Amino acid sequence: MFRLFQPLKLRSLTLPNRIAVSPMCQYSAGADGLANDWHLVHLGSRAVGGAGLVIFEAKAVLPEGRISAHDLGIWNDEQVEPLRRITAFIESQGSLAGIQLAHAGRKAGTWRPWDGWHGSVPVAEGGWIPVGPSALAFDPEHAVPTELDQAGIDAIIDAFVAAAERALAAGFKVVEVHAAHGYLLHQFLSPLSNRREDAYGGTFDRRIRLLLDVTRAVRAAWPEELPVFVRLSATDWVEDGWNPDETVELARRLKALGVDLIDVSSGGTSASAEIPIGPGYQVQFAERVRREAQIATGAVGLITEALQAERVLAEGQADLILLARELLRDPYWPLHAAGFLGDTTVPWPAQYVRAAHRDTPIR
Repeated sequence: MFRLFQPLKLRSLTLPNRIAVSPMCQYSAGADGLANDWHLVHLGSRAVGGAGLVIFEAKAVLPEGRISAHDLGIWNDEQVEPLRRITAFIESQGSLAGIQLAHAGRKAGTWRPWDGWHGSVPVAEGGWIPVGPSALAFDPEHAVPTELDQAGIDAIIDAFVAAAERALAAGFKVVEVHAAHGYLLHQFLSPLSNRREDAYGGTFDRRIRLLLDVTRAVRAAWPEELPVFVRLSATDWVEDGWNPDETVELARRLKALGVDLIDVSSGGTSASAEIPIGPGYQVQFAERVRREAQIATGAVGLITEALQAERVLAEGQADLILLARELLRDPYWPLHAAGFLGDTTVPWPAQYVRAAHRDTPIR
């Protein structure tokens, strides 16, 4: 069996294969943050297509933590049942459902990508003043955030815990703490966005404190038998920003807190970063974290071909392949990859078996 289609055991959970849907915001919820038919069809079709783990888009733990006013949320109990409807369908297809818990920090309250505008939505038009580690805007088109005080930080930790408890009630089997892409927890990590002089800023140990506090609290609230992931940006791609050496050391500390896998991405804190994008350009970071921190990793970023994904796993660069845009282009990528590799052990949905082989006659 190809490595891509071998099970992955994490605590008591066994993923049926090594292919995961990377969290991708759809900007398609109402102001109440409720999941709807779009999310059911979008996420459900990736389970039908054979992904072993379907991680839902970033779920805001507080209303003001949404990237946009159209994001999904998990800050109240009313949001649980619509999510449970989707997780139940995903499991019925043999896949498992994961949730990414997030707070956008200073990058909250923005326009959707297709609205024709960039940056923060004005308060008069439905936006809000974001919060962050320091009163530094992401770029000139984003609002200057309010610097969080201790009460605000404590409230955010509590919100992550409450969100994890709701996620369990909604049927999720994997929870991921989002500390990448320039959102709040990453903002605290990076000296580019964190200029604090208190217990949450300055030195490496202080900048990582909030993420460790959040992760420790989420791990305590999440069942011992189920895994916790953390998504990290391995580098800001900017001199004097967050860097791979810090990522490795942070991963070691997260492992000690009971984290099971580091989902390794990059960038997002600096609007001016020059990122050398190319096929598998972030895999190097997943490999280094896996090797030096001795923790399972997920690789993401321009992984598009079956042989490419198989090679990443076979060479020990990562334990899990997370696909994003490629699964938007082809929801059935896992089934097509199995066909390309000649792996006959991967089952098609019963309803689709007649299309599994192009030479099957029409009946």
